[in-house]
Amino acid sequence: MSKDKLTDYDSSASNNSDVGGVNTAEGMLPSKVNDAIRELMSHLADFSAGTTGVDVLNLQDDDNSASIKIQAPSELTTTTTFTLPDGDGSAGQALLTDGAGALAWQSPASPNLIINGAMNVDQRNETFADADKAAADDKFTADRFMNQYQDGTSSTRIDSSNATITDHPLGFSNASKIVCSTVDDLADATSVYMNISYRGVEHQDLQRFQFGTSSAKNLTLSFWVKSGVTGTFFATLLQDINTAGNKVRYHASYTISSANTWEKKTISVAGAGTGLNWLSNNTSSQALQIMFHLATSSDRLDSTLNAWFEDTTNTETIRAGTGQTNFFLTADAEFYLTGVQLEEGAVANPVFQHESYGETLRKCQRYYNRLGFMKHQFYSSSVGSSNPDLVDTITFPPMRDAPAANPYTDSDYSSSGSTNSTNTTLTLGNIGISSLTSSAQRTSSGGAAVRTTYYLELVSEL
Repeated sequence: MSKDKLTDYDSSASNNSDVGGVNTAEGMLPSKVNDAIRELMSHLADFSAGTTGVDVLNLQDDDNSASIKIQAPSELTTTTTFTLPDGDGSAGQALLTDGAGALAWQSPASPNLIINGAMNVDQRNETFADADKAAADDKFTADRFMNQYQDGTSSTRIDSSNATITDHPLGFSNASKIVCSTVDDLADATSVYMNISYRGVEHQDLQRFQFGTSSAKNLTLSFWVKSGVTGTFFATLLQDINTAGNKVRYHASYTISSANTWEKKTISVAGAGTGLNWLSNNTSSQALQIMFHLATSSDRLDSTLNAWFEDTTNTETIRAGTGQTNFFLTADAEFYLTGVQLEEGAVANPVFQHESYGETLRKCQRYYNRLGFMKHQFYSSSVGSSNPDLVDTITFPPMRDAPAANPYTDSDYSSSGSTNSTNTTLTLGNIGISSLTSSAQRTSSGGAAVRTTYYLELVSEL
């Protein structure tokens, strides 16, 4: 066969008997030129195969007046192969490695839609020991992440917390933690579920993905997980109600391969396109929530997997995909979740988008804020009961919507109410997204010391 290109050359010199059909076989004249040509061809064959090479690749322009050089480091500790992608990508994209040498065209990292994905902010539980944190339904293990738990019996089957972890993926120090406290095979159970739910992305933050149209953009969900139970698990993306009054779901499966081992999972989610009656408005209401399932009874399973679908038959919000592993089968099994990231595109940014604690706290306070200790104290010589004796305006960083304002008597926010002087009441009113009024009112007349103290939390969760 005529050797017309480098890849046709043989690393054994004697096998290179021609160059583009020109004879270089043994005995060819002039003497020894054929040997030199064949030897050169063998070196070029090794270069083409990647078995030998040069430390600098010099690419000259047409008149050799300038060049671009690609150079290897002066010392290498391992052999590395980079595999280029097919095609030239799109404007603004850059080459991104998958960590194993495969390069792909990737747009610059889009903002992480998940707030507090590293579980660093935990306003509700920060004053509690681990054993006392969030051991019931609808309790937050960390800001923006809630347990959704229904067991169907009176038994509590989980303990949960936001744990500071000594065994963690590089760069993380906290995780939401679930512990199975009671074994249950769920064989005869109905309406049972347990998941960690991210409480949602607002509609106005999802607009750019154009869901419900033919131009819907892809998303990628990535996270770190460690579980004492292996098997198939599901993360569900949910729009609770669409324009037709139905649920729109995407059950994405992933596999936990090794027990009690940190594993990073990446799930590509196709854009939610046409035909789903997607509710898309530019408001601060909830557009999307994400549930990380741990167990679900058989009546709470869907067979449509790894695809968006509009559910016209089931009214329950919480459902998983068929094949969901039952985490409750192993007593004292632990499940950890951290590093949750949701971003635009079909390829996950391999680097988690860490931010300062202060920045994450500010974002979390849009939905939940503990303002701390409040105090009214004064003396009035002529107290009347027809008007408030004292009205204060309390301001706070803007929240998603006008919050529920809840006073507590204690610093761990466990007992509702306020501590008042005799015949004094507290009223919170005129509540807006960034201010409210706090009124201390005596219900009896005459001179009196007026004193009201309380701890205040603001809630505007999705």
